[in-house]
Amino acid sequence: MSNAEKKSTFFGGAAILAASAILVKVIGAIYRIPLGNILSDEVMADYNSAYNIYNFFLTISTAGLPVALSKTISEANALGRHNQVQRTFRVAFITFLILGLISFFCMTVLAAPMAQIVISNPKAVYCVIALAPSVLCVCIMSAFRGYFQGHFNMMPTGISQVIEAFFKLVVGLALALFLVNVIQKPELGSVGAIIGVSCGSVVALLYILYLFFRDRKRRQRIHATDRPDGSMRILSNLLKLAIPITLGSAATSLVTLIDTKLVMSQLQSVYQTVDGLDKEAALDAARGLYGIYSKTMSIYNLPFSMMVPLTACIIPAVSASLARRDHLGAQKVSESALRIGLLLALPMGMGLFALGGPIMGLLFPTIDVEVAGPLLSVLGLASIFVALQLLCNSILQANGMVNLPILAVVIGGVVKVVVNFILVGNPNIRINGAPVGTLTCFIVISALEIFIIRRSIPAPPSFLRAFLKPFVPSVIMAAAAWATYGLLTNFLHMGNSLATIGGIGVGVVVYLVLVLALRVLSREDLELMPKGDKIAKILHIK
Repeated sequence: MSNAEKKSTFFGGAAILAASAILVKVIGAIYRIPLGNILSDEVMADYNSAYNIYNFFLTISTAGLPVALSKTISEANALGRHNQVQRTFRVAFITFLILGLISFFCMTVLAAPMAQIVISNPKAVYCVIALAPSVLCVCIMSAFRGYFQGHFNMMPTGISQVIEAFFKLVVGLALALFLVNVIQKPELGSVGAIIGVSCGSVVALLYILYLFFRDRKRRQRIHATDRPDGSMRILSNLLKLAIPITLGSAATSLVTLIDTKLVMSQLQSVYQTVDGLDKEAALDAARGLYGIYSKTMSIYNLPFSMMVPLTACIIPAVSASLARRDHLGAQKVSESALRIGLLLALPMGMGLFALGGPIMGLLFPTIDVEVAGPLLSVLGLASIFVALQLLCNSILQANGMVNLPILAVVIGGVVKVVVNFILVGNPNIRINGAPVGTLTCFIVISALEIFIIRRSIPAPPSFLRAFLKPFVPSVIMAAAAWATYGLLTNFLHMGNSLATIGGIGVGVVVYLVLVLALRVLSREDLELMPKGDKIAKILHIK
């Protein structure tokens, strides 16, 4: 394969993964909002807290190994070592299977103590058990995903991710509705939704197995004579690559898990010691508040999910400039990426801040808006810094700095735990302290990563310039949306739904006009995006 073909294949693969990631995020949003309306606040807390345990085991099992496997297989392929490819896959498959079985064991046999001790929510035990098959399936599937990616075939990974998300949506919502409305067992609604997750994993695994065995005839026609490395040496090489990546991802999952435990236990403590509730009543009250918080989190995740395709483009674009020793080119690409990312994240985050309560009332009509509104407003601000941190992460990775972002995440995580411990345990603050902890955490991580970039990269991007241009239109947009909502509700006496849609509509128009009038975007910025040249011509941007 020529260098041009390799480059084309790489960017084509990155585009496939980016497109599938966006589609999965869209399906996830479609799933979480109706699910939040089907499940009560308490049952939603069970779903979310169990999911945090699942994410931790999934991260430990699958965060680093697929990347290590794809890299090792692609290197062996480049050298024509077909036998090495096959042995590497077998070693990785056995490793994934063992990790999956260990995770499955922990989430079934140890489900009760984990629900009680790890997340302080014993009523989530059946949710934890229902997620166990999904961990096993995803572990096995990760071996095949890594194998195909090592052959520069990203399609199986992308399609299997979409299949997984689609069946989670259809089966999960159908079962949740059936259990809540037909069987009249609302407390089991979260279990039904989670069974949908496991069903999605099973179907996606069957799809990727079909592709693998369909490809078997082609593999059998290859006559290789190379002598593969020993299994232990292959395993050692895989782990050397996988462990640093896994540690970075596991740090985030572990902080989330500790945070879940902390918030739930602190809320229960306040309800028992200050409000005088018994243990069972305190647990239910804490579940109710954590459930509301979980519903706001499903909206908070949307702004920075838009960063997925952008971060996928930053690394190869910056790396290509650095390979030519073009530090100025790398600086321009980094700054353009920051500006585009913030151009998307700032208005969405500021919009959530301005209309937190109305948006929650629109999407979740039965929710306690007095509680949910302030939570989403603070999380809206936090989403801006999450997006900034993701962009900084990509810039650091493109410059070969993989370990420093891990340290920043760990420090931010510790700050979050401390802030939540103090604020959530305060009887006057309670659940309102949780989003403040998240906001503080990502401000700290972003500040640390910006400091590292400015000190370590020869030609760092201008963060002030990248931030200020979209910041001004975003603030004006948020003010316009807030004022429009107030005008429609107070003077025209519109209902919340119409007023919220009206406020968002006015905000979008104001923002687009200001972005074009103030020339926030340049042609160089748009060229980072798919069809950027055509967009620039349509908008008359030079």
